[in-house]
Amino acid sequence: MLGSIPSAASRFLRARISVFFLPIIGLLALLGLAGCGGSDSSAGSSTPAANGGQLSAMAQIGEKIFHDPSLSGNGQMSCATCHDAQRAFAQANPEAVAFGGPALDQAGLRNTPSLKYLSETPAFFFDGEGTPTGGFNRDGRANSLAEQAIRPFLTAFEMDNASAEEVVNKLRNASYAAEFRKLFGEQVFNDTDQAFLDARLALQAYQREDTDFYPFTSKYDYFLSGKAQLSDQELRGLALFNNPQKGNCAGCHPSGRREGGKPPLFTDFTYDNLGVPRNTTIDANNDPDYFDLGLCGPPRLDLADRSDLCGAFKVPTLRNIALTAPYFHNGKFETLQEVVRFYVRRDTNPEEWYPIGTNGLPDKFNDLPDQYKGNVNVTEVPYNRHEGDAPALSANEIDDVVAFLNTLTDGYQP
Repeated sequence: MLGSIPSAASRFLRARISVFFLPIIGLLALLGLAGCGGSDSSAGSSTPAANGGQLSAMAQIGEKIFHDPSLSGNGQMSCATCHDAQRAFAQANPEAVAFGGPALDQAGLRNTPSLKYLSETPAFFFDGEGTPTGGFNRDGRANSLAEQAIRPFLTAFEMDNASAEEVVNKLRNASYAAEFRKLFGEQVFNDTDQAFLDARLALQAYQREDTDFYPFTSKYDYFLSGKAQLSDQELRGLALFNNPQKGNCAGCHPSGRREGGKPPLFTDFTYDNLGVPRNTTIDANNDPDYFDLGLCGPPRLDLADRSDLCGAFKVPTLRNIALTAPYFHNGKFETLQEVVRFYVRRDTNPEEWYPIGTNGLPDKFNDLPDQYKGNVNVTEVPYNRHEGDAPALSANEIDDVVAFLNTLTDGYQP
């Protein structure tokens, strides 16, 4: 994965396993036998809603908090403002970043990720090979959904509350305040820290219990359960996705069933440095000295001294990826075609992606300071090419991979 982190070998092995076994899984699915190893899409949920599908009292309050704009500084912005259910709970607007603040005109720093399929994300840790893994936000700095919720409430370019006390005062006056007191205690609002934590725990419960966040109802899920067939193009795309010598996507986005037959999450929770081009439409990038370095800051502070991690961002799930444009942490690319083309042509044709420098050559990895450009992944397929080499995928093969990615959208009707 990261050139400075000893994980490439294990990634290659995982990809090898996927490419050899996924065709077999697919064949069994088409024969209606894959369900013997697991469950159908409707039963594949990792955290079933409480009470036979009914949300718990805590989760019901969390749902109300999620959709409540009165909890923002200007009374116009809720969690749902930036996490649109119709776009897989990802960014609602098509621009690179979301906007918030008092007049809803302050630009964020990163593209808003999807909230779907996060319930099994582990707290941040370094695995036995030293690979950073898990955590919430694009830099993993939050260890739970409840911790992640602190930032949007208090960030000036998001919901813009000055303090937790301000949030709690608004909760005290919310239409569901009586329900909040009934659940957490009549005196709950007298303890600001506890009330703010309870509100965030309720949000966490909502995201864990409501199956809208993890329905497992894509065409691919039904394919794995033997209830749908992929087209020839989609099958070609799946094979390329898994092939460690072609797309090698499964190296970071495993596509096979997990332990116990659970559906794949299409992320291994790790981090990678892809050298994504700088997005000049982000206001912060108007400052030539500003760089978003992912794991080593500036928002994340505890790994600031890990120069080998600078520029690495979390590997996202690919579920519902067709709904969540624009792509990457900086929203640089607008279509999946662009994304896959970038993966396979970044190094063979850098002039397509990076500005031309004063030396007449493409300024590769131009969203990183020079001292961190060596962190970019240039060892794993498909990034191990050089100028003049053939890309790992042809134009037709890129289309095939994109066709497969489109099978990962929830709501398919078999």
